[in-house]
Amino acid sequence: MKFKTPILYLAALVASFLLASGLSTVSKPNNYSESYPAVVCPPTLNGLTSQISVSSRKVEYQRLENRSSKTLPFNALRFPVSKDSLVISAQGTTPLIWQSRAGSWAGGTLCSGPSAAAWFVGGTANVTTRGRLILVNSGLSDAIVDIRSYTENAKQPIKSVNLKSKSFMQLSLDSLAPGDKALVVEVVPRSGRVNAFMIDEQGAGLKALGGDFVNSYSLASKKLVIPAIPNQLPKKGQKTSTSHTLRILTPGDVNTTFTLEVLSADGSFVPVGMSSRSIDAGVVSEFSLEPNISASAFAVRITSAEPIVASISSSVTISGHKDFVWSTATPPLTPMSLAVTGLSPLIAFAGDSISVKVQAKLVNGKTVSKTIEGSDIATWRLPANSRSMTITSTSEAVYAGALIASSNGYGFIPIQNSSALTRVEVPNSNIRVLNP
Repeated sequence: MKFKTPILYLAALVASFLLASGLSTVSKPNNYSESYPAVVCPPTLNGLTSQISVSSRKVEYQRLENRSSKTLPFNALRFPVSKDSLVISAQGTTPLIWQSRAGSWAGGTLCSGPSAAAWFVGGTANVTTRGRLILVNSGLSDAIVDIRSYTENAKQPIKSVNLKSKSFMQLSLDSLAPGDKALVVEVVPRSGRVNAFMIDEQGAGLKALGGDFVNSYSLASKKLVIPAIPNQLPKKGQKTSTSHTLRILTPGDVNTTFTLEVLSADGSFVPVGMSSRSIDAGVVSEFSLEPNISASAFAVRITSAEPIVASISSSVTISGHKDFVWSTATPPLTPMSLAVTGLSPLIAFAGDSISVKVQAKLVNGKTVSKTIEGSDIATWRLPANSRSMTITSTSEAVYAGALIASSNGYGFIPIQNSSALTRVEVPNSNIRVLNP
């Protein structure tokens, strides 16, 4: 019995030591490095003019082909770009670039970080095309990029290109599938820090037929929402309004069916012929869409048994000349911020139950707050002197896009976060690495 008490004390001491060691291991904090990756804007091609909207004059940039790592502040809220692609330290607010050809067309896209893949549902490769696919490598090493093209005839052979570090190249769309009309392109980088952009510009001889950016998205999906489609109503004496064309592809190996639902201020409905419509795998299909609605903008929701990609082309008239707009699918809306200096976009929100809180920061520093509520679709136009728009909160399964009109043309912008905070875990030091 005389040894019992010391043994109990010793056991308690060992148990306490083991417990403390276990707790220290479990509660040891992880360290993270957080940063906003630089975003890339497309270059300005010959004959075009470009302006980039940023949220602050202190936002810094460098020109793509400048081998120096030095950055410069914009010192402006809207910055003209004469040629080179810009690499921007956006710091959480996505810049927007607006390009145009005088008296012919205008369109915009988001400056964004590199992605693993980019789907472009738009463009043509026939005799009317003047379109280009633009590849930008903002990294310090060379890149290899695979280009997979689909048309109304068949899937095309993969085209692989090499892209030097800190450079860009442009490929004519008619080089991807010569003579074909309906084009869908997937860009898949195998290496490098690559961004891809597409401009669909058309003409017949000396006559311009309009143009637009074809905005991309990263994944084919069984459910797509295209949230902002322009619908110009017929003027007095006219019989028809804007014409629309749905372009759709299931890139897999299995045929599928899809159903398209129109979401508008007049209600939601499935147009005749758009319920359980069949399409062949690997072949691009097009369908005419002419909804009889009174609103100036509407949305569509497409569901399919197999993953699909889709977009809608809309004819418009601006300043007396014809143009067209490519409206593309967007991901579900999340809290984010977008620079809109010099523009006054109409924002369309689509979803079953819409409740979105938005803040517009004006050029004079003041802030305008708005709560957007509704079902199916709701719209709000930003004040003309806004410098940025921030989504502070949103209900689930809401999608958003922007429609912008200028003197040269009409464009669509997806509302999505292209300047997201990334977190990388920093390894914890451990003495056992040096003394096992």
